[in-house]
Amino acid sequence: FDGVTSMLYHHHGEGHTFGGYDSYFGPDADDDAILYLMLASTLVREFKKSALLIAEDMSGLPGLCRPIAEGGVGFDYRLAMGVPDFWIKTLKHKRDEDWDLGELWHQLVNRRQGEKTVAYAESHDQALVGDKTLAHWLYDAAIYSNMGVLDGDAQAARATALHKLIRLITMSAGGEAYLNFMGNEFGHPEWVDFPRVGNDWSYHFARRQWSLADNPGLRFSQLLAFDQAMLQLARERQVLVKGPATLLNIDYGNQVIAFERAGLVFVVSFNPSESFFDYGIPIVKAGRYRLVLNSDRPEFGGHSRLDETVVYDTMGGGGTAEAPRLRLYVPNRTALVFSINS
Repeated sequence: FDGVTSMLYHHHGEGHTFGGYDSYFGPDADDDAILYLMLASTLVREFKKSALLIAEDMSGLPGLCRPIAEGGVGFDYRLAMGVPDFWIKTLKHKRDEDWDLGELWHQLVNRRQGEKTVAYAESHDQALVGDKTLAHWLYDAAIYSNMGVLDGDAQAARATALHKLIRLITMSAGGEAYLNFMGNEFGHPEWVDFPRVGNDWSYHFARRQWSLADNPGLRFSQLLAFDQAMLQLARERQVLVKGPATLLNIDYGNQVIAFERAGLVFVVSFNPSESFFDYGIPIVKAGRYRLVLNSDRPEFGGHSRLDETVVYDTMGGGGTAEAPRLRLYVPNRTALVFSINS
Protein backbone atom coordinates (compact mmCIF):
# COMPACT_ATOMS: atom_id res chain seq x y z
CA PHE A 1 0.00 0.00 0.00
CA ASP A 2 1.63 3.20 -1.23
CA GLY A 3 1.53 6.49 0.67
CA VAL A 4 -0.03 5.09 3.84
CA THR A 5 1.36 7.90 6.02
CA SER A 6 -0.56 10.50 4.02
CA MET A 7 -3.77 8.57 4.73
CA LEU A 8 -3.30 7.98 8.45
CA TYR A 9 -3.27 11.64 9.52
CA HIS A 10 -5.24 14.74 8.65
CA HIS A 11 -1.94 16.61 8.18
CA HIS A 12 -0.80 13.81 5.80
CA GLY A 13 2.54 13.63 7.59
CA GLU A 14 3.74 16.82 5.91
CA GLY A 15 6.16 18.85 8.01
CA HIS A 16 5.37 16.73 11.05
CA THR A 17 7.78 15.00 13.42
CA PHE A 18 6.52 11.87 15.13
CA GLY A 19 7.59 11.35 18.72
CA GLY A 20 5.22 10.53 21.59
CA TYR A 21 2.04 8.52 21.34
CA ASP A 22 -0.06 11.68 21.24
CA SER A 23 1.31 12.33 17.75
CA TYR A 24 -0.18 9.02 16.62
CA PHE A 25 -3.47 8.80 18.48
CA GLY A 26 -4.51 12.40 19.02
CA PRO A 27 -6.94 14.48 16.97
CA ASP A 28 -4.54 14.41 14.00
CA ALA A 29 -5.29 10.72 13.40
CA ASP A 30 -7.71 10.14 10.53
CA ASP A 31 -10.02 7.51 12.01
CA ASP A 32 -11.91 6.99 8.76
CA ALA A 33 -8.70 6.24 6.87
CA ILE A 34 -7.52 3.84 9.59
CA LEU A 35 -10.87 2.04 9.46
CA TYR A 36 -10.59 1.84 5.67
CA LEU A 37 -7.15 0.22 5.93
CA MET A 38 -8.46 -2.26 8.51
CA LEU A 39 -11.32 -3.18 6.19
CA ALA A 40 -8.95 -3.46 3.24
CA SER A 41 -6.60 -5.80 5.09
CA THR A 42 -9.56 -7.91 6.23
CA LEU A 43 -10.88 -8.15 2.68
CA VAL A 44 -7.50 -9.14 1.26
CA ARG A 45 -7.15 -11.98 3.75
CA GLU A 46 -10.64 -13.26 2.98
CA PHE A 47 -9.82 -13.55 -0.72
CA LYS A 48 -6.09 -14.40 -0.57
CA LYS A 49 -4.92 -15.91 2.70
CA SER A 50 -1.32 -16.18 1.44
CA ALA A 51 -1.08 -12.46 0.59
CA LEU A 52 1.56 -10.24 2.20
CA LEU A 53 0.43 -6.75 3.12
CA ILE A 54 3.18 -4.12 3.19
CA ALA A 55 2.63 -0.50 4.24
CA GLU A 56 4.73 2.40 2.99
CA ASP A 57 4.65 4.30 6.27
CA MET A 58 7.35 6.57 7.64
CA SER A 59 5.52 7.62 10.81
CA GLY A 60 5.93 4.37 12.75
CA LEU A 61 2.28 4.13 13.79
CA PRO A 62 2.09 1.57 16.63
CA GLY A 63 -0.03 -1.44 15.73
CA LEU A 64 0.00 -0.85 11.99
CA CYS A 65 1.61 -4.27 11.49
CA ARG A 66 -0.30 -6.20 14.14
CA PRO A 67 -3.46 -8.30 13.60
CA ILE A 68 -6.83 -6.60 13.82
CA ALA A 69 -7.78 -9.03 16.60
CA GLU A 70 -5.07 -7.35 18.70
CA GLY A 71 -6.27 -3.85 17.88
CA GLY A 72 -3.87 -3.44 14.99
CA VAL A 73 -4.48 -2.38 11.40
CA GLY A 74 -3.60 -5.76 9.91
CA PHE A 75 -0.49 -5.22 7.80
CA ASP A 76 2.33 -7.76 7.80
CA TYR A 77 5.28 -5.40 7.19
CA ARG A 78 6.18 -1.74 6.95
CA LEU A 79 8.96 -0.37 4.77
CA ALA A 80 12.10 0.95 6.49
CA MET A 81 11.95 4.15 4.47
CA GLY A 82 14.66 5.93 6.42
CA VAL A 83 17.37 3.40 5.52
CA PRO A 84 17.77 4.11 1.77
CA ASP A 85 17.48 7.83 2.49
CA PHE A 86 20.29 7.51 5.04
CA TRP A 87 22.58 5.79 2.54
CA ILE A 88 22.03 8.36 -0.18
CA LYS A 89 22.52 11.30 2.22
CA THR A 90 25.72 9.72 3.52
CA LEU A 91 27.12 9.17 0.03
CA LYS A 92 26.14 12.69 -1.05
CA HIS A 93 27.38 14.65 1.93
CA LYS A 94 30.07 12.73 3.85
CA ARG A 95 33.60 11.64 3.13
CA ASP A 96 34.31 7.98 3.75
CA GLU A 97 36.42 8.94 6.77
CA ASP A 98 33.47 10.77 8.34
CA TRP A 99 30.83 8.04 8.26
CA ASP A 100 29.10 7.81 11.65
CA LEU A 101 28.62 4.13 12.50
CA GLY A 102 26.51 5.02 15.53
CA GLU A 103 24.04 6.87 13.35
CA LEU A 104 24.12 3.98 10.86
CA TRP A 105 23.31 1.42 13.55
CA HIS A 106 20.48 3.59 14.89
CA GLN A 107 18.92 3.82 11.43
CA LEU A 108 19.12 0.06 10.94
CA VAL A 109 17.61 -1.01 14.28
CA ASN A 110 15.21 1.90 14.93
CA ARG A 111 11.97 -0.02 14.50
CA ARG A 112 9.16 -1.35 16.65
CA GLN A 113 9.82 -4.82 17.97
CA GLY A 114 6.92 -7.15 17.29
CA GLU A 115 6.10 -5.35 14.03
CA LYS A 116 8.02 -6.63 11.04
CA THR A 117 9.97 -4.28 8.80
CA VAL A 118 11.25 -4.55 5.23
CA ALA A 119 14.83 -3.29 4.92
CA TYR A 120 16.21 -2.04 1.62
CA ALA A 121 19.30 -0.15 0.50
CA GLU A 122 17.86 1.48 -2.61
CA SER A 123 14.31 2.63 -3.26
CA HIS A 124 12.35 3.50 -6.37
CA ASP A 125 12.75 7.17 -5.41
CA GLN A 126 16.51 6.98 -6.01
CA ALA A 127 16.23 4.90 -9.17
CA LEU A 128 13.70 7.14 -10.92
CA VAL A 129 14.77 9.96 -13.20
CA GLY A 130 15.92 13.01 -11.24
CA ASP A 131 18.10 11.04 -8.85
CA LYS A 132 20.75 8.34 -9.22
CA THR A 133 20.91 4.68 -8.28
CA LEU A 134 23.02 3.61 -5.32
CA ALA A 135 25.63 2.23 -7.71
CA HIS A 136 25.69 5.44 -9.74
CA TRP A 137 26.34 7.51 -6.62
CA LEU A 138 29.23 5.20 -5.73
CA TYR A 139 30.85 4.70 -9.13
CA ASP A 140 29.96 8.05 -10.72
CA ALA A 141 31.58 8.33 -14.17
CA ALA A 142 33.55 5.11 -13.63
CA ILE A 143 30.35 3.13 -14.10
CA TYR A 144 30.57 3.81 -17.83
CA SER A 145 34.30 3.43 -18.36
CA ASN A 146 36.04 1.40 -15.62
CA MET A 147 33.83 -1.60 -14.91
CA GLY A 148 36.12 -4.29 -16.30
CA VAL A 149 37.12 -6.89 -13.71
CA LEU A 150 40.77 -6.36 -14.68
CA ASP A 151 40.50 -2.57 -14.52
CA GLY A 152 42.55 -1.23 -11.61
CA ASP A 153 40.57 1.99 -11.22
CA ALA A 154 40.58 3.03 -7.55
CA GLN A 155 37.14 4.63 -7.64
CA ALA A 156 35.57 1.51 -9.13
CA ALA A 157 37.30 -0.67 -6.52
CA ARG A 158 35.98 1.55 -3.71
CA ALA A 159 32.47 1.51 -5.13
CA THR A 160 32.46 -2.26 -5.55
CA ALA A 161 33.54 -2.78 -1.94
CA LEU A 162 31.04 -0.32 -0.45
CA HIS A 163 28.13 -1.55 -2.56
CA LYS A 164 28.62 -5.00 -1.02
CA LEU A 165 28.95 -3.69 2.54
CA ILE A 166 25.86 -1.50 2.23
CA ARG A 167 23.68 -4.35 1.01
CA LEU A 168 24.95 -6.89 3.55
CA ILE A 169 24.57 -4.73 6.66
CA THR A 170 21.17 -3.48 5.49
CA MET A 171 19.89 -7.00 4.89
CA SER A 172 21.33 -8.52 8.06
CA ALA A 173 20.49 -5.80 10.59
CA GLY A 174 17.77 -3.64 9.03
CA GLY A 175 14.60 -5.70 9.32
CA GLU A 176 12.68 -8.94 9.13
CA ALA A 177 12.56 -8.94 5.33
CA TYR A 178 14.80 -7.62 2.57
CA LEU A 179 13.68 -5.80 -0.57
CA ASN A 180 15.81 -5.39 -3.67
CA PHE A 181 14.86 -2.72 -6.20
CA MET A 182 15.32 -4.31 -9.61
CA GLY A 183 18.89 -3.96 -10.79
CA ASN A 184 20.40 -3.01 -7.43
CA GLU A 185 21.53 -6.62 -6.94
CA PHE A 186 24.18 -6.06 -9.62
CA GLY A 187 24.68 -2.30 -9.40
CA HIS A 188 22.55 -1.13 -12.31
CA PRO A 189 24.06 2.11 -13.61
CA GLU A 190 21.05 4.10 -14.76
CA TRP A 191 17.73 5.47 -13.63
CA VAL A 192 14.24 4.44 -14.73
CA ASP A 193 12.28 6.88 -16.89
CA PHE A 194 9.00 6.00 -18.51
CA PRO A 195 7.76 7.53 -21.78
CA ARG A 196 6.36 11.03 -21.17
CA VAL A 197 6.14 14.45 -22.76
CA GLY A 198 9.37 15.59 -21.07
CA ASN A 199 11.48 12.91 -22.79
CA ASP A 200 9.61 12.95 -26.10
CA TRP A 201 7.93 9.65 -25.23
CA SER A 202 11.23 7.78 -25.20
CA TYR A 203 11.50 4.18 -24.02
CA HIS A 204 15.30 4.36 -23.77
CA PHE A 205 15.48 4.41 -19.96
CA ALA A 206 12.36 2.29 -19.38
CA ARG A 207 14.59 -0.72 -18.94
CA ARG A 208 16.96 -2.75 -16.78
CA GLN A 209 20.09 -3.98 -18.53
CA TRP A 210 20.24 -7.56 -17.23
CA SER A 211 22.93 -8.34 -19.81
CA LEU A 212 25.45 -6.37 -17.73
CA ALA A 213 25.23 -8.91 -14.93
CA ASP A 214 25.62 -11.79 -17.39
CA ASN A 215 29.02 -10.54 -18.61
CA PRO A 216 31.79 -12.18 -16.52
CA GLY A 217 34.23 -9.53 -17.70
CA LEU A 218 32.39 -6.75 -15.85
CA ARG A 219 32.16 -5.87 -12.16
CA PHE A 220 28.37 -6.10 -12.37
CA SER A 221 28.68 -9.90 -12.44
CA GLN A 222 30.77 -9.81 -9.25
CA LEU A 223 28.20 -7.67 -7.46
CA LEU A 224 25.50 -10.14 -8.47
CA ALA A 225 27.56 -13.12 -7.31
CA PHE A 226 27.93 -11.51 -3.88
CA ASP A 227 24.19 -10.79 -3.72
CA GLN A 228 23.40 -14.42 -4.47
CA ALA A 229 25.83 -15.68 -1.81
CA MET A 230 24.49 -13.19 0.74
CA LEU A 231 20.87 -14.22 0.19
CA GLN A 232 21.72 -17.91 0.16
CA LEU A 233 23.32 -17.55 3.60
CA ALA A 234 20.31 -15.57 4.84
CA ARG A 235 17.95 -18.31 3.68
CA GLU A 236 20.02 -21.21 5.00
CA ARG A 237 20.46 -19.63 8.43
CA GLN A 238 17.03 -17.95 8.53
CA VAL A 239 18.69 -14.68 9.41
CA LEU A 240 15.60 -12.53 8.95
CA VAL A 241 13.33 -14.56 11.23
CA LYS A 242 15.73 -15.17 14.13
CA GLY A 243 15.12 -11.99 16.09
CA PRO A 244 16.83 -8.59 15.86
CA ALA A 245 20.57 -8.10 15.55
CA THR A 246 22.57 -7.67 18.76
CA LEU A 247 25.36 -5.11 18.72
CA LEU A 248 28.71 -6.52 19.83
CA ASN A 249 30.95 -3.49 19.28
CA ILE A 250 31.24 -0.19 17.43
CA ASP A 251 34.79 1.04 16.93
CA TYR A 252 34.22 4.65 15.89
CA GLY A 253 37.87 5.50 15.42
CA ASN A 254 38.66 2.53 13.20
CA GLN A 255 35.20 2.40 11.57
CA VAL A 256 34.53 -1.26 12.35
CA ILE A 257 31.16 -2.56 13.54
CA ALA A 258 30.37 -6.06 14.81
CA PHE A 259 27.00 -7.62 15.62
CA GLU A 260 25.33 -11.00 16.02
CA ARG A 261 22.16 -12.38 14.49
CA ALA A 262 20.85 -15.91 14.02
CA GLY A 263 24.00 -17.33 15.58
CA LEU A 264 26.21 -15.57 13.02
CA VAL A 265 28.83 -12.94 13.82
CA PHE A 266 29.02 -10.07 11.33
CA VAL A 267 32.17 -7.93 11.21
CA VAL A 268 32.01 -4.98 8.82
CA SER A 269 34.90 -2.59 8.25
CA PHE A 270 34.10 0.69 6.54
CA ASN A 271 37.68 1.86 7.04
CA PRO A 272 38.80 3.25 3.66
CA SER A 273 42.51 2.52 3.97
CA GLU A 274 43.64 0.66 7.09
CA SER A 275 43.49 -3.09 7.71
CA PHE A 276 43.77 -4.54 11.21
CA PHE A 277 45.74 -7.56 12.41
CA ASP A 278 44.83 -9.43 15.61
CA TYR A 279 41.68 -7.32 15.91
CA GLY A 280 39.57 -8.23 18.94
CA ILE A 281 35.80 -8.73 18.64
CA PRO A 282 33.76 -9.46 21.81
CA ILE A 283 31.62 -12.56 21.36
CA VAL A 284 28.55 -13.80 23.23
CA LYS A 285 29.33 -17.51 22.86
CA ALA A 286 32.82 -18.97 23.22
CA GLY A 287 33.93 -21.65 20.80
CA ARG A 288 35.51 -22.27 17.39
CA TYR A 289 34.36 -20.09 14.52
CA ARG A 290 34.75 -20.41 10.77
CA LEU A 291 34.31 -17.87 8.01
CA VAL A 292 31.10 -18.49 6.01
CA LEU A 293 30.89 -15.30 3.94
CA ASN A 294 33.73 -13.05 2.86
CA SER A 295 33.15 -9.98 0.68
CA ASP A 296 36.87 -9.98 -0.20
CA ARG A 297 36.68 -13.10 -2.35
CA PRO A 298 37.98 -12.51 -5.90
CA GLU A 299 34.72 -13.72 -7.45
CA PHE A 300 33.02 -10.89 -5.55
CA GLY A 301 35.48 -8.29 -6.81
CA GLY A 302 37.65 -8.53 -3.70
CA HIS A 303 41.38 -8.96 -3.18
CA SER A 304 41.52 -12.43 -1.56
CA ARG A 305 43.30 -11.26 1.58
CA LEU A 306 41.94 -13.95 3.92
CA ASP A 307 42.62 -17.66 4.27
CA GLU A 308 39.14 -19.16 4.55
CA THR A 309 40.45 -22.49 5.83
CA VAL A 310 41.48 -20.93 9.15
CA VAL A 311 39.39 -21.85 12.19
CA TYR A 312 39.20 -19.17 14.90
CA ASP A 313 39.18 -20.07 18.60
CA THR A 314 37.80 -17.51 21.02
CA MET A 315 40.06 -16.21 23.76
CA GLY A 316 38.98 -15.28 27.28
CA GLY A 317 35.66 -16.19 28.84
CA GLY A 318 35.38 -19.57 30.49
CA GLY A 319 34.98 -18.17 33.98
CA THR A 320 37.29 -15.19 33.48
CA ALA A 321 36.09 -11.63 33.91
CA GLU A 322 36.78 -10.87 30.26
CA ALA A 323 34.15 -11.70 27.65
CA PRO A 324 35.28 -14.20 25.00
CA ARG A 325 36.85 -12.58 21.97
CA LEU A 326 37.72 -13.47 18.43
CA ARG A 327 41.11 -12.26 17.21
CA LEU A 328 40.84 -11.55 13.51
CA TYR A 329 42.55 -10.06 10.51
CA VAL A 330 40.08 -7.45 9.25
CA PRO A 331 41.01 -5.95 5.86
CA ASN A 332 39.75 -2.49 4.99
CA ARG A 333 36.31 -2.21 3.37
CA THR A 334 35.33 -5.82 3.94
CA ALA A 335 32.41 -7.68 5.46
CA LEU A 336 33.10 -10.99 7.22
CA VAL A 337 30.48 -13.40 8.56
CA PHE A 338 31.45 -16.14 11.01
CA SER A 339 29.57 -19.17 12.29
CA ILE A 340 30.39 -21.23 15.34
CA ASN A 341 31.45 -24.79 14.51
CA SER A 342 28.77 -27.28 15.51
